[in-house]
Amino acid sequence: MSGPVRVVVATPEDPDLVQACGRLVADVYGGEHLLEDEDGYLGTVADAMPRAREAVLLAAVDDDGLVGTATYARALSRFAELAGPGEAEMRMLAVAPAARGRGVGRLLTTACVERAREEGCERFVLSSGPRMTGAHAMYEGMGFDRSPERDWSPVPGVDLRTYRLPLRP
Repeated sequence: MSGPVRVVVATPEDPDLVQACGRLVADVYGGEHLLEDEDGYLGTVADAMPRAREAVLLAAVDDDGLVGTATYARALSRFAELAGPGEAEMRMLAVAPAARGRGVGRLLTTACVERAREEGCERFVLSSGPRMTGAHAMYEGMGFDRSPERDWSPVPGVDLRTYRLPLRP
């Protein structure tokens, strides 16, 4: 992997990039056992086209191709699981194993936070699985606070931790 990493929006007009984003999330989440797939969720995350159409699918790319992806969801939209009025959220952050340590996750998270600021959101929120300890450390290092009162479980046995970042003083 080479060259600087930049963040672009993956749109339906670039189906190869959209499909690569979906594959990356499924490969990272499944390959690293970050979630159990008893309900077929890996198939859902592998299909990124709905996210490209109805949310903002971000792709981190370098000279060699895709190195990371995340989905930005506006409050109360189809892909917002946590965000309420005045909030936006990030979902399905994944960084290719070979690109780790290059700041890709931070770059994608920052791109989502900046988009939320530009849209006038008061807070930025996200959910993270208990095994995603590297991401937890990154979020906390970026100023996110844990919000355990909002922790939730999408399906039995999957307990998600939540984080929030105030965007206004």
